[in-house]
Amino acid sequence: MVEKSVELLLVEDNPHDEELAVHALKRFKLAPNIVIVRDGAEALDFIFCRGKYTNRTIEDTPKIILLDLKLPKIDGLEVLEQIKKDQRTKKIPVVVLTSSDQEVDILKSYKLGVNSYVVKPVDFERFSETVKQLGLYWLKLNRVSV
Repeated sequence: MVEKSVELLLVEDNPHDEELAVHALKRFKLAPNIVIVRDGAEALDFIFCRGKYTNRTIEDTPKIILLDLKLPKIDGLEVLEQIKKDQRTKKIPVVVLTSSDQEVDILKSYKLGVNSYVVKPVDFERFSETVKQLGLYWLKLNRVSV
């Protein structure tokens, strides 16, 4: 059986935010193949094909990673740094989608190479619309070089 390519990797430890994001992406048919990981260590295992993800190949990268910053085990900034410093993964678009609007987090994220930084709206409709717009842009409009 051939696995479908992962279109979106969602790195989110909040079950409510995860549910809202997945609902919006599926509602608007933006990413039929979404992988969800709930901490930074699992995110790195998935991206670098380690642990329970050794059956993947690193060339089968997600089209986009939506990354929360405040994660258990390994925080989102460390995940971002490891993705962007590796030649095999640095071109993967990473969008930080987080509740933190602290200037230090924004500056550090851009310094590490994030492609976009978005603060999660607290309102359901605005959150859904934000995820929809991110999906439309990064999965339908944006073109990356390989």
